[in-house]
Amino acid sequence: MKNPIHTPPAGRVLFIADTHWGHAGSIAHTARPFASVAEMDTAMIANWNAVVRPGDTVYHLGDFAMGASADKCAEIFAALRGRKHLLVGNHDKSHVTGLQWESVSERVTVFTGGHRIVCDHYPLRAWNGSWRGALHLHGHTHGSLPGTSQSLDVGVDCWGFRPVGLDEILLRMAATPEQPEERRRVAEREGKAKREAAAAGEA
Repeated sequence: MKNPIHTPPAGRVLFIADTHWGHAGSIAHTARPFASVAEMDTAMIANWNAVVRPGDTVYHLGDFAMGASADKCAEIFAALRGRKHLLVGNHDKSHVTGLQWESVSERVTVFTGGHRIVCDHYPLRAWNGSWRGALHLHGHTHGSLPGTSQSLDVGVDCWGFRPVGLDEILLRMAATPEQPEERRRVAEREGKAKREAAAAGEA
């Protein structure tokens, strides 16, 4: 698998992760509001198709399904609108990676809406281009890891069990003052050095 650079074609670009279709354990694990796997699977397919148009591009950032048969995965995949790309998650087996995705990668950099977006199933502490404003989207944490002004979990547990567009992502990032760890630590060191220099000058 490669870590390609994508410039999606015309149409909206949306992101999603951690659908876990077919996985009963995910209902209890993250308190999903569904009474059964069948209800969850049906609702998430409907939610997907309510926001994704046929010409849109959707990046699924991993853990598409867990426990669903190959036939069930293929049935769900066929029901979902859009041009679909997969960033492989830890639960994505060969019957998921072998579906008719536009691409299958471990990491991809997407250029869309004037932004450079590094996408991975796993959250990164630092990523290529972060110092120049590159964003980072991930899944895996099911909302347990707080976002920053440049990084965010796009898993379904954070977004009403549906794909999310860049406009909503940017709004949530703008409302999150916390900087990415790499930038925050450098700012803290620089602030400390300035305070020490000022104190030395006053001595």
